[in-house]
Amino acid sequence: MTLDTVKHAAETPDTDQPWAELGLKQDEYERVREILGRRPTGAELAMYSVMWSEHCSYKSSKVHLRQFGQKVPENDAMLVGIGENAGVVDVGQGFAVTFKVESHNHPSYVEPYQGAATGVGGIVRDIIAMGARPVAVVDPLRFGAADHPDTKRVLPGVVAGIGGYGNCLGLPNIGGEVVFDACYQGNPLVNAGAIGVMRHEDIHLAKASGAGNKVILYGARTGGDGIGGASILASETFDDAKPSKRPAVQVGDPFQEKLLIECTLEAFAEKLVVGIQDLGAAGLSCATSELASNGSGGMRVELDDVPLRDSTLSPEEILMSESQERMCAVVEPDKVERFLAICEKWDVTATVIGEVTDGDRLEIYWHGEKIVDVDPKTVAHEGPVYERPYARPAWQDALQADDANKLARPANGAELREQVLKLVGSPNQASKSWITSQYDHFVQGNTVLAQPEDAGMIRIDPASGLGVAIATDGNGRYAKLDPYHGAQLALAESYRNVAATGAKPLAVSDCLNFGSPEDPAVMWQFAEAVRGLADGCLELGTPVTGGNVSLYNQTGEAAIHPTPVVAVLGVIDDVRRRTPVAFADEGHLIYLLGDTKEELGGSAWSQVVHDHLGGLPPTVDLGREKLLAEILISASRDGMIDAAHDLSDGGLVQALVESCLKGGKGARIVVPDGLDPFVLLFSESAGRAVVAVPRSEELRFSDMCGARGLPATRIGVIDGDVLDVQGQFTIPLSDLREAHEAAIPALFG
Repeated sequence: MTLDTVKHAAETPDTDQPWAELGLKQDEYERVREILGRRPTGAELAMYSVMWSEHCSYKSSKVHLRQFGQKVPENDAMLVGIGENAGVVDVGQGFAVTFKVESHNHPSYVEPYQGAATGVGGIVRDIIAMGARPVAVVDPLRFGAADHPDTKRVLPGVVAGIGGYGNCLGLPNIGGEVVFDACYQGNPLVNAGAIGVMRHEDIHLAKASGAGNKVILYGARTGGDGIGGASILASETFDDAKPSKRPAVQVGDPFQEKLLIECTLEAFAEKLVVGIQDLGAAGLSCATSELASNGSGGMRVELDDVPLRDSTLSPEEILMSESQERMCAVVEPDKVERFLAICEKWDVTATVIGEVTDGDRLEIYWHGEKIVDVDPKTVAHEGPVYERPYARPAWQDALQADDANKLARPANGAELREQVLKLVGSPNQASKSWITSQYDHFVQGNTVLAQPEDAGMIRIDPASGLGVAIATDGNGRYAKLDPYHGAQLALAESYRNVAATGAKPLAVSDCLNFGSPEDPAVMWQFAEAVRGLADGCLELGTPVTGGNVSLYNQTGEAAIHPTPVVAVLGVIDDVRRRTPVAFADEGHLIYLLGDTKEELGGSAWSQVVHDHLGGLPPTVDLGREKLLAEILISASRDGMIDAAHDLSDGGLVQALVESCLKGGKGARIVVPDGLDPFVLLFSESAGRAVVAVPRSEELRFSDMCGARGLPATRIGVIDGDVLDVQGQFTIPLSDLREAHEAAIPALFG
């Protein structure tokens, strides 16, 4: 078979090429020909197809994502923002923290274990590439109906993949979510996040600079796994009529990744690296084009020098392979020997595959023949940008008019009691310990808070106690009802969860999970969610440092609920003054902070009791969220509270049950005058938290809330071994624990 060189491509302009099979549209293929002034070679076609995919190029979302760069709040903490492998923020004392959330949704449905495992591996390499040591991971997960047979196939594999990979890396899993909803049937959302720590001076960027500097590929050998993952698997909807996409799923090796981490950090410590890029989606196509595009010159690559696991791979397959545990470094010539020696020490395969040139072209050779000659910017950064049509769907008005506040409510205390037990024992509100116990929360010894706390917290400096907290939240039901406010509610909840631990929220990463961008209704949801999130971050003063967009999450015509997942990172100057959720001390007073309104649209109660989704989500008052956060942080710092729990899914009763069970202590609750017991317990009004206040601190705490204008209502006391709502019902903690802890093992154990 004739090698498709640049010369051959110029001489054979009419050769048929498989652009459609590789995921390109006809107009995109024609644009590639226009850019090159000829037809692309097979290798060039492979590169453009993966780099211009939805997953890599953000071609449908870019016009909306620009708002994150246009609506940037004043914030001195951000050191590296959108455009790099991960955002970086200053957390004080010379430390910087990098964090990011990404998706591995489609691969995790096709092959749950490997899809989830390599999702963890990929996000960890993004953290390494910034110059940081990874210190923790989080995993926001969404599955189809809990009792559906396919959920029983997908969930155990995903959980085992996350636990297996993260545990082998020695990284604590400190947070995340598990949500069940029929809308995710066939399209589970497996989002993965990671945190890394470094000194300010250790930040590294993805760029190739300095003519003559060598390009070194190191890590695992390149195989046939993951070929076309970005263009074929992550950028299309699922269709039962299409063939299996299993070969497009990557295969991970956490032990190889652990060696890669230590090898890379040692090379950083010795100042050997000019620029670095991990190999994730689009593999070498991405690493070479992005490094060259971000640098000051061009690049020449000898593709036949790439170490292979499979010697039969073609040049196109090598460029498209998404084999895991690989990175690409740019190293000065006089430091190459030392770099290779470090790789050998860690038993990491490393090969010089090219060098930086003083031109502006990316040239790739195969056994001396030129098979790629492109401007790297056209591959990495100048792909198509679509302004796809979007329109508010015709069904939105009817959905919002179907008011959840009109649903039948419990008529008496006995029915209220019955619905409380039903709620806390439902799959979404039940304990997820069967899942989270498969993760190691405390490896490395720096975990301060982990599931089921409001946010995970890690100590990053043992000497001072400096730490960071992270929470991830998202509610697709709210976003379906109103995507603008649904995105803001996700942001507000994550922000509130961080503040509830005593940490100050600093910055945001997001993972935006939506259906097909070719559907105007989905694009309207996306546009509204991005607008809401950008406006919300501006008001809260928390910049978006980076993130991920995952589109085409649908099977046939059925799209998932719009699901913007928001991660908020916060800083605490001393982790010893953290605030947990547990009610641990009898006699301490229970205060409800914020206003409770009759807001049941999209609520857990409406879903569990009535299988209903309709109405409007809770109203958002971001000014109130900031005030609540300030009160929670001040009260934690000054020792005025010893427990705090945000109110969100399931309302007050869910928070009370979780805090009681976590601390092993009961609570006696009095319904405030003028407030309906049902609304008090099940409303999901935002901007609220429940806290435990020592009696000695009550006056100081209530005075602070009053002076700042935050409603603070004393609703009870920690006492006994029951949850008692005066005049309504009493439930022993043993009954609550049985309902809360039995549901998930019964389904999956």
